[in-house]
Amino acid sequence: MLLLVLLFYCTKTLAQSPAQAPAPAGPTNITKILEKAGQFTSFIRLLSITEVGDQINTQLNNSNQGLTVFAPADNAFSSLKSGTLNSLSDQQKVALVQFHVLPTFLSMSQFQTASNPLRTQAGNSDSGQFPLNVTTSGNQVNVSTGVDDATVANTIYTDNQLAVYQVDKVLLPLSIFGSPAPVPAPSALAKKSPAADAPVSGSDDVPADDSGTIGLAMHGMLMVIPLGVGVLSARWL
Repeated sequence: MLLLVLLFYCTKTLAQSPAQAPAPAGPTNITKILEKAGQFTSFIRLLSITEVGDQINTQLNNSNQGLTVFAPADNAFSSLKSGTLNSLSDQQKVALVQFHVLPTFLSMSQFQTASNPLRTQAGNSDSGQFPLNVTTSGNQVNVSTGVDDATVANTIYTDNQLAVYQVDKVLLPLSIFGSPAPVPAPSALAKKSPAADAPVSGSDDVPADDSGTIGLAMHGMLMVIPLGVGVLSARWL
């Protein structure tokens, strides 16, 4: 009897539990995937205003080329310095979002063998432009931009064509957020011109030399007098 009661109770509990939400119906849509996951409002807004979201959807549904998206959660955007996004031009905002998109599909295991730097849809991956490097430690994947370091928090979505991973920081490209090269410091000693060291013609002020003598130039004639203790007298020649 007790066994029947327990079986009835378990069956009723399972029936009342909410079922897991199905994947978004219809063609693959990055916005719907992020909306379903929740906590990606800021990234969704950037995908919309830059139209990168539409480009991703078009590419996924009209070709066999895979994509990988690093999606920062809202708290990652909140940790940015105030005014960071507003200070960017429209072109820089596009590059920022494209920097979070790889033009190939990478599963979590494939990050372990990926070649750095990874190429993003922002373009040139050379140093000083849009380099993106990944390192792995066990099952953990770390992403470095040259400006900040992020960690892949979890897998939001994967279907063997599109992989969407949550990252704990906004990936800041070096070409936009990198520190400018320092300006070389001016030379401590300015170079003297040769004319600055030459004596002025007709001057009565001639410095002493290392021999302990002083020269007095008078009316085009030079008289050399030894230096000693006492009063220096000069005679006109």
